[in-house]
Amino acid sequence: MNQKKLTVQEWLQIETIFNNGIIKLKNNNYIKLIKIFPINFNLKSDFEKETILNSYKIFLKTCNFNFQILIQSNKQDLQKNINNINENIKKEKYLNEFGKDYINFINEINSVKNSGSKDFYIIISNNREENNLEDLIIEELNEKYFKIKECLLRCGNYVRNINNKKEAEKILYSFLNTRLELL
Repeated sequence: MNQKKLTVQEWLQIETIFNNGIIKLKNNNYIKLIKIFPINFNLKSDFEKETILNSYKIFLKTCNFNFQILIQSNKQDLQKNINNINENIKKEKYLNEFGKDYINFINEINSVKNSGSKDFYIIISNNREENNLEDLIIEELNEKYFKIKECLLRCGNYVRNINNKKEAEKILYSFLNTRLELL
């Protein structure tokens, strides 16, 4: 039962992260990360909701390639907000009672519903099996990105290309180390 323990570098399937943010895996596949800033669907009118859903259907039909949607939940630390309120109370004495009530309200709500935020990502990969066609693969990934961007913009979402190494590393790190917030 002597199993070799893998190091993190051996366990992860990442071979390299290029300066343009594209990630090459050890199996010679390439992936690209896209960050999505979604709309608040619940705040839309019924007509707007129907339009958004129709646009989303078009998105799913148009993207005739595989992709993954990842959602990352992040717990929010409200202490910074509470400290700001306390600073304002010190500056303006008339805020004392109202500010303390508001801090109690924040703490009550947070104890019942842990406040948090969500980050949304789409991961696309290449379809090519051939090696040594890196430029074509990168071009294919970028074409897929623009297709996704165009379709999701119609739904009202903002789409951002993860196009640098540092940002791609930061996102991957945040998924692997969930105890730390995304910086």
